[in-house]
Amino acid sequence: MMDIHKILKQLPHRYPFLLVDRVLELDKGKTIKALKNVTINEPFFEGHFPHRPVMPGVLMLEALAQAAALLAFDALDTSPNDQMVYYFAGIDGARFKRPVEPGDQLTLNVEMLRMKAGIFKFKASAMVGDELACEAELTCAMRAIS
Repeated sequence: MMDIHKILKQLPHRYPFLLVDRVLELDKGKTIKALKNVTINEPFFEGHFPHRPVMPGVLMLEALAQAAALLAFDALDTSPNDQMVYYFAGIDGARFKRPVEPGDQLTLNVEMLRMKAGIFKFKASAMVGDELACEAELTCAMRAIS
């Protein structure tokens, strides 16, 4: 549906902070299903933790937010630009159910609950296979840079 080249055109994030590798499904204004391949080469594993590498929970949430941004940009038929920024505005009910380790593939599932005046609310979950790794409700805002 959307490979890394298209993702790079839609998201302003770059290495080491781009956390979406591929979009598998996109239902305009409703849902997105994307992938994050987790490798031992990720810079955060050097310190989290040297003896047992685990992906930080906040980065799982960031990966979900990046997938949500792709869904929002597509819903609005727009792309990010130098006059607009997409911010996290809130995280509710975040739960971490399973550690994510090198070699895992995170499936990012995001559903848009509502969109009004540049504020977006999403229900999001990250899965490894059929196991829930992380879930949360995310609020994001698109704002003009002045």
